[in-house]
Amino acid sequence: MNENMKMKVKKVLRILRWVAVVFVVLLVARLPFYLRNENTKEQVAKIHATKLTMDDVMGVNLPPDPGTEADKTVAGIDANKNGIRDDVELAIFKEYPNSAKTRAVLLQYALALQMEVMQPIVNIGTVTAVAEKTSSGHYCIGSITSRDDIEKFIKIGDILHEFVEGRQLNTEDRKKAQHDFYQENLGSYSTVLSESCDLDTSKL
Repeated sequence: MNENMKMKVKKVLRILRWVAVVFVVLLVARLPFYLRNENTKEQVAKIHATKLTMDDVMGVNLPPDPGTEADKTVAGIDANKNGIRDDVELAIFKEYPNSAKTRAVLLQYALALQMEVMQPIVNIGTVTAVAEKTSSGHYCIGSITSRDDIEKFIKIGDILHEFVEGRQLNTEDRKKAQHDFYQENLGSYSTVLSESCDLDTSKL
């Protein structure tokens, strides 16, 4: 191999090394984005898969009263690990001990509202997924009341919504947490009314 050819080979090798370096740098630079994207997909799937269970509605594993511990943090206490804050869950059972149907829609709404302060990843993808769950929970409450008398329908709906919201957002810190969760993080979404309830309330 003559000297000229050797110089050309060295030049090509230098170029290939620089291409390899640039490729690795770009790959490393994109890695955090890729991981965030994958983590977001996993979290959104988890949000969509989180649903109220019949055991929750029937009080199979009711938690102990958290007492004053309930309001010491924004997240509160969830001793039975069902995603619903214990003090809110117990309040629903105390108020509606004889109506599994009412408990079902209120517990579902409470579960969705609790997601707003429990998300480990907060971005447009996860926030929008939670908003869909909250919207479904909100509409589910309306599904158990007849629309024959619209005035009565609205009144009962308001009472039930406010019952959960008043207990779920019972401190300034929690109200701020909800506001901050949605601030500049919410994308567009829609709710399918026919699929708004996690459980078939007509069977309760």
